[in-house]
Amino acid sequence: MKLAITTIDAFTNSPFSGNPAAICLLDGKLTEQQMQTIAMEMNLSETAFVEKIAESDSFSLRWFTPTVEIDLCGHATLASAFWMEKSGWIKSGQTIRFQTRSGELLVKSDGEWIEMNFPLISTFEKEHPFFENEFFGAKITHSSKLKGNWIFELEDAAAVENCEPDFTLVKNHSEEGIIITAPGKNSFDIYSRYFGPNIGIDEDPVTGFAHCALMDFWYKKTKKSKLKAFQASKRGGELHLEKREDRVIIRGQAVQVLSGEIEF
Repeated sequence: MKLAITTIDAFTNSPFSGNPAAICLLDGKLTEQQMQTIAMEMNLSETAFVEKIAESDSFSLRWFTPTVEIDLCGHATLASAFWMEKSGWIKSGQTIRFQTRSGELLVKSDGEWIEMNFPLISTFEKEHPFFENEFFGAKITHSSKLKGNWIFELEDAAAVENCEPDFTLVKNHSEEGIIITAPGKNSFDIYSRYFGPNIGIDEDPVTGFAHCALMDFWYKKTKKSKLKAFQASKRGGELHLEKREDRVIIRGQAVQVLSGEIEF
């Protein structure tokens, strides 16, 4: 069996930056085990599988890391929408209705940018039982909890950029992972990074789902409903965020870098 597969760099307009996702537009059924095996072979932070839902204007969308299926992924959603339009699966500017483990997600392109309507993820202040005051030498000024993950605010953007975590300790003291963040610099409102060793990703280059929580975290601190965000991984990525009641609008760009077939 041969399956077309494409790699898209998301949250960037330059190849070899942002966050790469592998995208499969399915003409037939795959088993969950086949999807997981393909994701393991691709060995990217996420591989996404898109399938048209019969007698509907919606599409099924599922995301897999190399080790598990996850509930929500921003960059692979953006990459899927980008490739669906480029491949002729949808018309330019069409609103895509994705049915996912996190409910219905609405996505549409607007010129060079793609706009995603995601759920706002609630956060609440809580002290971490292990990382109480510092995170690998960086002072923690605030900490918050969300489902499966933690947010640690550090003193400044440089502390986020320069952080060198021990992934074994992160793995042992988190359910899924840890987000670090700080006020941004230059034209950006916030900086962040995400470490998720428990879901098979030591550091995710650019993380859409994390910004659903970061929007809630920073809105509670600043009351700003619009944020320009930069994820300060080695690859780096830019996201534009807007809070609309219990939803987050995430805008980003994408670029195709590789297309081929996987045989199994």
